[in-house]
Amino acid sequence: MPTTHRLFWWNLENLFDTVNSTNRSEKLQRTLNKELKGWTTAVLDKKITQLTKVIAQMNPDILGVCEVENRPVLDKLVNAMNAALNRTYAVLHQDTKDARGIDVAFIYDSQKYTPDGELYSLEVMRRNATRDIVQAQLKTAAGNVLVLLGNHWPARSDGKYESEPYRMMVGEVLSYWVKRIHEIQGKGASIVAMGDFNDEPFDRSLVDYAQSTHILKQIENSTTTDYLYNLSAACINGKLGTYVFGNEINMLDQFLVSKAIAVKTKLSKFSVAAPVRICHDFVPGMVKGEYNAPVKFGRPAEASTHNKDGFSDHLPIALTLEEK
Repeated sequence: MPTTHRLFWWNLENLFDTVNSTNRSEKLQRTLNKELKGWTTAVLDKKITQLTKVIAQMNPDILGVCEVENRPVLDKLVNAMNAALNRTYAVLHQDTKDARGIDVAFIYDSQKYTPDGELYSLEVMRRNATRDIVQAQLKTAAGNVLVLLGNHWPARSDGKYESEPYRMMVGEVLSYWVKRIHEIQGKGASIVAMGDFNDEPFDRSLVDYAQSTHILKQIENSTTTDYLYNLSAACINGKLGTYVFGNEINMLDQFLVSKAIAVKTKLSKFSVAAPVRICHDFVPGMVKGEYNAPVKFGRPAEASTHNKDGFSDHLPIALTLEEK
């Protein structure tokens, strides 16, 4: 019988520590001072409660997350998850040099996986540091290794095309990193790249620079390029995405897998058991309006958008793998 692995990715939308946290550097405290006004312990606890409502329905084996400030807030979330699901989750996290102090991390069931090797955090620089690409390796009970690459690419806040070169740069780094993993571990490496890419599956940063494709034949026939198969391209239908800006539905959160997962060969240890799914229906009130916009939690400092019954401005996505 194959073993099933339930992987999820979720941008948690500004999961910050409390306004006067002693875990925050003085420089970062000055940067975040205004936007964290009113972000008290009670507000943080409510945010954790709202996130846990959704995660309890996921019941993940592995959960990749971004927009988390530090290890203490991750520990709060994991404690709530363990209580809700009666599982023993653990965290893989490393602080990065992001200007707002938000990081990428992995939460995993420590009864089902053991970390294999070091946690790598690949710093990406163009004038300023952006969020790192984070590599974690988890070994299953059968002794097979999943290589996880967590991504949170530069935002579109300065305009999609004005900021696009930054995402192209990170895409190029991701492609290089996948090639290096294959050089070290062989073509049978089981790689899952997940994240908020701040671009869509057909944008240049993902297609031309990260070397990802939604065409399976391209993966099957390639002997020279370390393509990633973009499983999230199939989710695009004009009705539901992971992020909504105005009346624009975007598929920014994605799963990409290596050839060894996408195409069943003698080297394959894992295969895709079910299509990627956008998780918009786990609890009532996750989305609203004709565009199915995620109901964000926001921050007290922006009173007009703060909703204590909200969750995140992104929707989670799910991927199920089977292990031989």
